[in-house]
Amino acid sequence: MSVQNFSEKRVRTSLIVWLLRFVLLSSIGAVLLALLLSILLIAWQVALRDRVVPGVNVGGVDLSGLTAAEAETALNEEFASLTETIYTLRDGESAWQARGSELGLRIATEDMLARAFAVGHTGQALDDITAQSRAWISGERQPLRLILDENVALDYLRLLATRINRARQDASLRIVDGEAQVQPGLAGRALNIPATLARLSATLSGAAEGVDIEVAVDERKPRRWNVEEAALRLEVALSGPVQLFASDRDGGPLGPWTVAPEQIRALLSVSLRDDGPGKRYDVTIKAEAFREFLRSLAPGLIIIPVDGRFDFNPGTGELVALSPSRGGRELNIEKTIEQLENAVFSRESRLAPMVFDYSLPRYHEGASAAALGIKELVAEATTYYWGSTRNRRSNIAVGAGKLNGVIIAPGEEFAFNHHLGDITPEAGFVDGAVIFGARTVTGIGGGICQVSTTVFRAAFGGGFAITERNSHGYRVGYYEYAGAGPGLDAAIWQPTSDLRFLNNTPHHLLIESEFMGAKDALQFRFYSTRHWRTVVEPPIIRDIVEAPPPRFEENRDLLAGQTRQVDYAAQGADVWVYRNVYDRAGNLVKRDQAYTHYQPWRAVFEVAPGDPRLETEEAAE
Repeated sequence: MSVQNFSEKRVRTSLIVWLLRFVLLSSIGAVLLALLLSILLIAWQVALRDRVVPGVNVGGVDLSGLTAAEAETALNEEFASLTETIYTLRDGESAWQARGSELGLRIATEDMLARAFAVGHTGQALDDITAQSRAWISGERQPLRLILDENVALDYLRLLATRINRARQDASLRIVDGEAQVQPGLAGRALNIPATLARLSATLSGAAEGVDIEVAVDERKPRRWNVEEAALRLEVALSGPVQLFASDRDGGPLGPWTVAPEQIRALLSVSLRDDGPGKRYDVTIKAEAFREFLRSLAPGLIIIPVDGRFDFNPGTGELVALSPSRGGRELNIEKTIEQLENAVFSRESRLAPMVFDYSLPRYHEGASAAALGIKELVAEATTYYWGSTRNRRSNIAVGAGKLNGVIIAPGEEFAFNHHLGDITPEAGFVDGAVIFGARTVTGIGGGICQVSTTVFRAAFGGGFAITERNSHGYRVGYYEYAGAGPGLDAAIWQPTSDLRFLNNTPHHLLIESEFMGAKDALQFRFYSTRHWRTVVEPPIIRDIVEAPPPRFEENRDLLAGQTRQVDYAAQGADVWVYRNVYDRAGNLVKRDQAYTHYQPWRAVFEVAPGDPRLETEEAAE
């Protein structure tokens, strides 16, 4: 190796050594500088640990470097006067004044101190250094914070509410001295504490003295409901009498019946009731008084429907009207009460027409024989009254006429007494011989049993179901004329004894009667649709008992030698009359009987006083 090369190599080595020394010394210097800065920064953080970072300003008060106590004192000294600000709370023309402290206004010292100390004191070194540097360089300005102690404010507002609140008085209606009296009512008022508290919170912050705060008040207008309408209804109800009227069966006027204002007043009622969405006044009239009154009138206003009466014309197969039908009616009490109520509360009309439920007759003039199944003769019976007195003949004619043209519906029971009506002089009946007890005596309607007997024979011979039949106590000669045997008579006595039979066919039955005076005969004809065939067998007579000896009775109206027979002798016996009912195919469907027990009956004669036969009678007794 040459000397030159060795020198060059040595120079390079020296440079490298110096470079290494420089780097080492620089690193040591940097470390020492960083250590120094760290020590200084730590010392700074220790110095600011209990103090506000420089540059922090709260509400215009510089708190830089102050401890918590010093900062609190500074803030209180600066803002203490704010809680003594006078505030005016208004409610319309009414006003109340209070200091801020009385309303719960407080300086939020703790909060403001906490926020001031929070700057640069988060515990995050880098963040804290950044925040402290920014505050020192640019400043950190925080606002003044006031708070409202709601508990204090609520206590004040509750006390204020006792001066503002007022209960609502609703409108009312009542009857005073016969007149409608209306109380208009008074609005209710209530301090709205939550809304007023919100206004306080929004206003108290930084407000100057003399600031007005309008309190929030909820008003509840008086509920009037329908008080004016109800009052008018009362006035109308008491404005005058109400008249109830109707018409009779011929269209003539009935009534009027008047309800006076004093009576209306006594029945009126005013009540407040819940009507779902709200309440309303009801002005009503107590209908019970009307109901009882109408119930007392109702029976006299009833019209019973009357069916038409008809003859059957075999030639045309049509019905011929004998007497017109008439509709019926019955008082509808509920709807009549509605009419009365309408009239009571009506200013235009104070008249209330009665309301009726109308019923139509079953058989009217337009009735069709074909529709009813009336098309042929299905049964008939004829009896004779030879030798009857004028009165007896008259009663037979009247009684037969009351049954002429009657229609009996399928399944309906025929009742002789119902269709005959009352046996009275007013109904056209006269005195005649009737069987009463053990004697034939004079009574109203004597001879009617000839009518019932003839009806019974037609019904029995027609195969209809007999539901009630009463026989006479003894065999009556009238009913055995023209070869008719015993056992087919029917006695009636109102109201205990009746003749009834059932139309047990699917067709209507028309009953025709004919009083044939020239022949001393009475005939009943039944028209319907032939449903079966009936064969009546001859009577079976057994246990015949001869009549007792005649009786003679004194009659002071008779002259010597005169005699009048008032009862006729008849044998007693038990009689059975059988009938056989065949269907249209000839099959026997029913066999039944009419049974009669006749007691023996003596002849009775009336004679003049002193007649020797009276002595014979007395001796016999």
